[in-house]
Amino acid sequence: MKQLLASRINGRFNWRQLYRNSWQVVVAIALALFVAATPARATGIYDLPFISAGDSTAVVDDGDVLSRVNQGRIRSALEEIRDRTGTEVRFVTIRHLDFGETIDSFTSDLFEAWFPTPEDGANQVLLALDVVTNSSAIRVGDGVEPALTEEIAESIAQETIIIPLRKGDKYNQAFLDASDRLVAVLSGEPDPGPPAVEDTIQVEGTFATAEETEATKSNSTTLVIVLLLGATVIPMVTYFALYR
Repeated sequence: MKQLLASRINGRFNWRQLYRNSWQVVVAIALALFVAATPARATGIYDLPFISAGDSTAVVDDGDVLSRVNQGRIRSALEEIRDRTGTEVRFVTIRHLDFGETIDSFTSDLFEAWFPTPEDGANQVLLALDVVTNSSAIRVGDGVEPALTEEIAESIAQETIIIPLRKGDKYNQAFLDASDRLVAVLSGEPDPGPPAVEDTIQVEGTFATAEETEATKSNSTTLVIVLLLGATVIPMVTYFALYR
């Protein structure tokens, strides 16, 4: 504005400076839009802290969805399982999967990285959740399978965890329920089963559909085009308004 007034006082309009300033504003806005539309950086297995057999770490909340109080309750429950049965259970949440990665492949790769030998992984249970897609997977060591069957393990990952999320992203409830169910099953008690599903609940995804994503991209593109046109037209209109 000072430059514009100085040019006006001197009887000259600095068209080049005004044009340059307008483009700087447009570029800054376009970059901001691009950054806002860029997905969060994916989480790889080496982005998480390394855990080995015998490690006391039971919860890795990289997705930042569990309260500190409930993390403490879950750790206590999983430590109870370890002390009572020798089975070590790990809960992991992540924020975003890499392109082409699935929660199943991520969980398997993480299990192999943490427990590379059959002996290391024999008494391990790993349950992982991607909080962007609300998809989960479980990996069970060979030594745990007699107590934690494949059917029950899959039910814990796909029902005990997922059902509370469908009711409103109740992450704390989901993992508390999962830890309670694992304590019961691994302790030799009857399986309490997954949470009841109410027929009146409408299940909705927590992420954008392909149509919504495409619409967002279209709106962003239109906005950038309008800004670019404005950067060209506004200086011209200003010039003629001042010197017509």
